Amino acid sequence: MTFKNKAIFLDRDGVLNREMGDYVCHFKDFHLLDNFNALKTLQDRGYLLIVATNQGGLAKGWYTEDELAKMHRHLKEVYLKHGVTFTDIFYCPHHPDFTGDCDCRKPKPGLLLRGIEKYDIDPAKSYFIGDRERDIEAATAAGVKGILVDSNQPIAEVLGLID
Repeated sequence: MTFKNKAIFLDRDGVLNREMGDYVCHFKDFHLLDNFNALKTLQDRGYLLIVATNQGGLAKGWYTEDELAKMHRHLKEVYLKHGVTFTDIFYCPHHPDFTGDCDCRKPKPGLLLRGIEKYDIDPAKSYFIGDRERDIEAATAAGVKGILVDSNQPIAEVLGLID
């Protein structure tokens, strides 16, 4: 018998770091939000923590893969100091105006489906915390429960909504 994992998928901008308009293009503008305790609690409840983020600024040439990797390294390092480990970070590098249509740009569910497949995740036991309606649409399309939070606000208040 296969035991499936459960996961908390997280949008990045506005949920894990401060929203800075449409895109965070530079490491100097990448300011983490204090969701350390909330995510540690969810991790301790057995959830994998997976980031799913649109990064269309890559397609627009506003920042590079190296700059994005620097931000994601920092995100993992700082959260790890608080006992939080991200299982993976999935991002969509596309933008419809520059690269055409894709299956991974939210509100499409591609990023979530990739995580579900890679980590044997049961969507029915999983959640996606996001700050935009497109996050909730992606969650629904992937069979995951969506939770909409206010941008740049701590996510601790959602702990009561998660089993």
